[in-house]
Amino acid sequence: MGSPWKPLLLLSIISGLSDFSKAVAGRPAPYAAVLRMKPDSSSSSLGYRGRSRQDHRSRLPAEPDWTGLSEHYPSPLSALGFQEESTSEESEEFGPVFIQEPDDTIFALDSDEKKVTMNCEARGNPQPTYRWTVNGTELDLSTGFRYSLTDGSLVITDPREETDSGRYQCQASNSLGSVLSREALLQFAYLGNFSNRTRGAVSVREGQGVVLMCSPPPHSPEITYSWVFNEFPSFVAEDSRRFVSQETGNLYISKVQPSDVGSYICLVKNMATGSRALSPPTPLTLRTDGIMGEYEPKIEVHFPQTVMAAKGLTVRLECFALGNPVPTITWRKLNGNIPKKARLRKSQAVLEIPNIQLDDSGSYECKAENYRGGNAFRGQLQVYTYPQWTSVINDTRLDSGEELQWECKATGRPRPLYRWLRNGTPLFPQSRVEMVNGELIIRAVRPTDSGMYQCVAENKYGAIYSSAELRILASAPTFQSSVVRLVATLGKDVSLECKPRASPKPTITWRKGDRRIQPSKRTLLLRNNSLRIVNATRADEGTYVCRAENQFGVTEMTTVLMVKEAMRVELSPARVEVTVGESVVLSCKAIHDPSLDVVFLWMHNRQPLSFHQGGGHFEYIQTQSSNADLMIRNILLKHAGRYGCRAQTSGDTVFAEAELLVRGPPGPPGIVIVEEITDTTATLSWSRGMDNHSPISSYNLQARSPFSLGWQTVRTDPERVIGDMESAVAVDLNPWVEYEFRVVAINAIGTGDPSAPSRVVRTKEAVPSVAPTNVSGGNGRRHELVISWEPVSEEFQNGEGFGYIVAFRANGTRGWKEKMVTSADSTTFKYRDETFPPLTPFEVKVGVYNNKGDGPFSKVVTVYSAEGEPREPPTEVSAAALSSSKVQVTWKAPNPAPGRPFGYEVSYWKEAESEESAGKLKTTGSETSIVLGDLDGNTPYLITVKGYNSIGQGPASSPVYATTMKSPPSRAPSNLMWIQEGENVSLGWEPVKAMDNESVIIGYKVLLRQEGRNNSQEVRTRSPSAVLTLPEGGTYIIEVRAVSEGGEGAVSAQVRLLTSSGVRAKSGQWSLHSLPWGSVWTLLLLAPLVP
Repeated sequence: MGSPWKPLLLLSIISGLSDFSKAVAGRPAPYAAVLRMKPDSSSSSLGYRGRSRQDHRSRLPAEPDWTGLSEHYPSPLSALGFQEESTSEESEEFGPVFIQEPDDTIFALDSDEKKVTMNCEARGNPQPTYRWTVNGTELDLSTGFRYSLTDGSLVITDPREETDSGRYQCQASNSLGSVLSREALLQFAYLGNFSNRTRGAVSVREGQGVVLMCSPPPHSPEITYSWVFNEFPSFVAEDSRRFVSQETGNLYISKVQPSDVGSYICLVKNMATGSRALSPPTPLTLRTDGIMGEYEPKIEVHFPQTVMAAKGLTVRLECFALGNPVPTITWRKLNGNIPKKARLRKSQAVLEIPNIQLDDSGSYECKAENYRGGNAFRGQLQVYTYPQWTSVINDTRLDSGEELQWECKATGRPRPLYRWLRNGTPLFPQSRVEMVNGELIIRAVRPTDSGMYQCVAENKYGAIYSSAELRILASAPTFQSSVVRLVATLGKDVSLECKPRASPKPTITWRKGDRRIQPSKRTLLLRNNSLRIVNATRADEGTYVCRAENQFGVTEMTTVLMVKEAMRVELSPARVEVTVGESVVLSCKAIHDPSLDVVFLWMHNRQPLSFHQGGGHFEYIQTQSSNADLMIRNILLKHAGRYGCRAQTSGDTVFAEAELLVRGPPGPPGIVIVEEITDTTATLSWSRGMDNHSPISSYNLQARSPFSLGWQTVRTDPERVIGDMESAVAVDLNPWVEYEFRVVAINAIGTGDPSAPSRVVRTKEAVPSVAPTNVSGGNGRRHELVISWEPVSEEFQNGEGFGYIVAFRANGTRGWKEKMVTSADSTTFKYRDETFPPLTPFEVKVGVYNNKGDGPFSKVVTVYSAEGEPREPPTEVSAAALSSSKVQVTWKAPNPAPGRPFGYEVSYWKEAESEESAGKLKTTGSETSIVLGDLDGNTPYLITVKGYNSIGQGPASSPVYATTMKSPPSRAPSNLMWIQEGENVSLGWEPVKAMDNESVIIGYKVLLRQEGRNNSQEVRTRSPSAVLTLPEGGTYIIEVRAVSEGGEGAVSAQVRLLTSSGVRAKSGQWSLHSLPWGSVWTLLLLAPLVP
């Protein structure tokens, strides 16, 4: 068994970890800045907001920032001191600050979730506690199970409209004060059912207006309305004659027509819950006592006399009238123009204004008119805004007796009023307290004035809260440390700090030993209570005491001052030149008092070097306590500059610098300017870039165009651009091409980065200089000369108005015919002349031109005119049936002549059908036969043949007839029987008899194949039997077909035989099928075949 104490030790460890985790969970965030963050209470959705402190002598004295020995001698004790300081900041107390406040909530009574949560959460130290009020009355959470708190949030189980609806407010409190959240409205969403009472029919004359009442059931909150005509889902379509008001829910028909007769049902939908309800149907009928005459409009539904709308929302103003003829609705704004963003909906019965602003306020008029008269309604649109903060209050610390002055400002329409709360209760004017228009003044503050204050700005549409903590300080002086050691440098000034924490400010006195220090030329008492000693000497060493006193107490801090010799720093080499890729070592040596430790810091251009982020180029080497080296490997251009070594002891800091020059390829030249441009040249200028400590020897000019593969070096004048030049001419450019230029500098180290590209410029136009290539031709229709060429690239067109000049003449003639082709993308030209004999040779050349003039021609080539489509049909066309589905067609090519065919097209169709339904097959080359397949059996076909080439088709031959053979037998061989002995199989079957419409049987085909292999053995026989030889062991499959002139018949059932190689069967093996009595004669037929 194990030791009995081990389980107890394990339980003890677990218990300790549990206690530790609880302690950690209860601690606030680990830094004071987060503790002071506080959201603007006006809107929790805005997130956290910093609470700055006002300091009318309100900030506690800052902690002393000593530069004594402790700063330069890190030890475990100093680290522990930092942890203790952080712990003290974590434990700083502060009042409640809301993280989350309740929001307006709508709870659906038919929801499956049987609880509703009103959110509330605050930070604070000590941890806040929470109280809730509803409609101004505090909730007693202990009286019932339906209310509970979760981290400050109120959870209402089984919520009820009659007891739980209303305005809720959360109060968070700790020992430093209380704050109130904004109010949140809890509403309940529901939709009742319509009354089941039957609705009476509405009877009107044709042409009369009518209003069908919806009378919606009880509901909360808003619902939307639509009407169903006769049956769901046939909805009433709203137009200039019919309108459904979303304010009243009623259906308005300005002029009833016979098509309106029917049953109407009002459909309402709760927007919060999505539930719907249908009213009982309301029948609409037409009276039979006549048609309603015409009458002027009567406005039946309109927007209220005064419409109040919140800024930023969408406003819908309704206006609809009954009348005959159907009235037209128009809108106007009496004191200005209707906003451009406004939209007219539902045949102008609704004026919709999105994102409404204060400027949209005013008087609006809707007017209904027909030619019988008009009617108008006017109403006022007023826009209100919720309060918004422009100035809030912030946490403040004051000494007892000082004056507090806070001011909060907010905008809103109507203008907000202000009130103040202290710890959640109203604050009223008193002898020391004054409140005017958002300003709070408390004179001669006392410790009892400490607490949480809130400024509330409110108008009739809402209220916003700004919270801050007021802390009145009253404490005796204290120092963070009672003894401080300080090292000064001989001959330099030194300051002895005295920064006690106290409220109110203490009186400060200094003494050295027992002698009180009086101000002098060398000894200065500064306004921040520090003691400055000018030009320190050895005689200034000793013990200095700072005494701090106020009405609450007195305390002292001792500073032990030591004066040491000044430190010197030697940095070598002071100046060094290297080339890119080389390495260098800078050495730093400090000469200092041996009793002091020295710390080194390397800097580059006055910025601290990061050895971890330097890409491995920098290495810190310290071989002795007073020496530090910096190695820079594989130097880059960016490493050039001034390197500093800062040596620091507890009494002195000395800085020395060295200069590092890095030679490398040149930097990019300055901006490239195109000064002059011609058709083939561009004069460029640029400014010199950095030579990086190696003279620039030459420049390389480069160009880029839409036709080049990236940047290309261009020829220049002069041919070599030397390093002291800042301009040159780029030559041999192409005319009328867009170019960009850049310049690259070169020195003895290498080629530098290119300059930025110049602006895009286009060279001037010029006469084309490049002729088309690959001029050829041929083909085409009869009497045509077709000439083709490879087009000239846009890069070489040299200007606008580019085109081609096609010149040609018949061989042996003198004059050239020239034709203009104006499209630069053209590749062919066709010339037609009825006098051309086929295959007439022509001399052809193609030239170019543009707006500047004519360019060169290509070389002269010979091109033949077209020979045309075939002129003669094929001859000796014949067709012979091969089977019931195939016919072979043969013919003879026509006599050689212009229009040689490239192939032949065979058309075939049934005699009983028209030629338009013909199928077509083509041959290529000189083939003069083809087999037509997939034909119907025992059917006569007509067949023609025609030649074709690239120009077209020739004439067709005269039709020839061919009749396919009768179809092969549809019945398969049956009653297959076999006798197997060794390798031999004697097979027999019942003969197949052809039907009258089938081809005569001329024999049988037996297929033998081994299972798993593709190749098969075929045996043909005239009789209904065969002898087969099985070459090796395995499983074999046998099939039999009847063969006729019309092709092969249906296949028999498969026979499967299993054999073993080398084994000879002693007795016959019969088929698994039972043998019919009527087939005994087949056995007799098989008998002589058995070996």
